[in-house]
Amino acid sequence: MNNQIIRAIAVALLLAAGICWAAQCEKTCQSPKSPQDPNVQPDPVDAVLKQLNDRTLQLTYYEAIIEYKTIQPLYESEAIRKGALYYAKFGEKSRLRINFQTLKQDDEKEEKYIEQYIFDGTWLTQINYQIKTVRKYQLTEPNKPVDAFDVASNKIPLIGFAKTENLKKDFDISLVDSKSDQPATFFQLHLNVKPNSTYKDDYVCLDFWVDKKLRLPTKIIALSTEQDIYEIRLLKPKIDEKIDKKVFDFTIPRGFGEPEIIRLEKKEE
Repeated sequence: MNNQIIRAIAVALLLAAGICWAAQCEKTCQSPKSPQDPNVQPDPVDAVLKQLNDRTLQLTYYEAIIEYKTIQPLYESEAIRKGALYYAKFGEKSRLRINFQTLKQDDEKEEKYIEQYIFDGTWLTQINYQIKTVRKYQLTEPNKPVDAFDVASNKIPLIGFAKTENLKKDFDISLVDSKSDQPATFFQLHLNVKPNSTYKDDYVCLDFWVDKKLRLPTKIIALSTEQDIYEIRLLKPKIDEKIDKKVFDFTIPRGFGEPEIIRLEKKEE
């Protein structure tokens, strides 16, 4: 699997703007502000996280156009994938599917590029139509299914949809003040990765923007430990509009090789 996607999926600028953001992000990561005394005043971050957590717990169906940009400043390279994202809860299990349809690299024309990721609670399946391969990654035990967004946030930076009560365990979080004179329609949160975070090998820091009306993330930017920048935009969201369960079904196309199976590594007791 493409290492950038499986590290960044497997969880949103022009190149110059992305480099500027990365430099500022790295600076704040190196010199984090001291936390405020909770006895002085309530932490505004907690209020935003509570709104976000309440909304995501209620979320049953979610669909959006996804734009996923990868910027590699070292190589002065940029790639943009576009497609659709689907999420649904069926009973105690959830499903996630991302269908990338196009790819644009640097100044080249946008071209058809089909790549699909489907998560069923236990297995993440990647289907690459360009090289006609299928890979299945076991991400949890069959009797211990997890929420699709919780798993996806470890592979693609969809931070904000996963369980927000865990965010403070992995990040130092601050609320970014809007510099505009106009009323802000978004909350912007800046997340510095803690040294013992589960994300410490993948990201240095992230920012995500939460729509105040929808109470869901609409843009996410992540700086990787390799200084690459990942930007995700979720456009035209449809919230709690029913999604047919068949959307998450798939078959291996004719002419593709046998699926490569990567099973979950057993943890030592």
